[in-house]
Amino acid sequence: MKIPDQARAILVTANHILAAQGVFDGFGHVSLRAPDDPETFLISRSRAPQLIEPDDIMRLDFDGAPVGDKGMKPYLERYIHGRIYATRPDVGAIVHSHSASVIPFGVVADVPLRPIYHMAGFLNEAVPIFEISDCAGPNCDMLIRDNDLGTALAQELGDSTMILMRGHGSTVVGPDLKAAVFHAIYAEMNARLQLQAQALGTPRFLTSGEASAAAKTNAAQIDRAWELWALDVDSQS
Repeated sequence: MKIPDQARAILVTANHILAAQGVFDGFGHVSLRAPDDPETFLISRSRAPQLIEPDDIMRLDFDGAPVGDKGMKPYLERYIHGRIYATRPDVGAIVHSHSASVIPFGVVADVPLRPIYHMAGFLNEAVPIFEISDCAGPNCDMLIRDNDLGTALAQELGDSTMILMRGHGSTVVGPDLKAAVFHAIYAEMNARLQLQAQALGTPRFLTSGEASAAAKTNAAQIDRAWELWALDVDSQS
């Protein structure tokens, strides 16, 4: 099944944006529920995000198996994406990253990641933490290597927008690709600001009502941020 050119292009842009914004380095991956077959998803072959090109995009089923061309090597942790799509029909895109400011909140469970400013209103509910050793034992390499671990992660995510992965990173979701990228970027920025605020004293976080109102406002303005981010990466290419 041919992958639509527009879907290839927007996934390439998403990878480049996330790299430019410091969410991705040589690792991390972003996927899109396939617009022409919602029982599959699109993701790059295993490659550093900043280097991804349209021909790197491949189609996988929800078990992580390539659909069609099987000549490209997929990401090891593709099961993160497949199992979340399988359990969350509302999710249209997923970002998995190791963004540095987020990681501390996954290893210090009594200091939850909370919305400290309006751009992170989507973090309204307590961000769950996935403890992989509960599923993979004490000697695992922390990676989501199979469908069983992917299913466990998806179950822990529940209906949240984000999940922290202890000693690893995080995964965020969105109804579409632009929203998922927005969530990943502002989750990292919120984490950075929260760490700074906590060094000064006791932060005053957004209330649940404030976070909900801010999230609704921001959801209507995602294109504004995407346009700028895309322009920045286009100018660098």
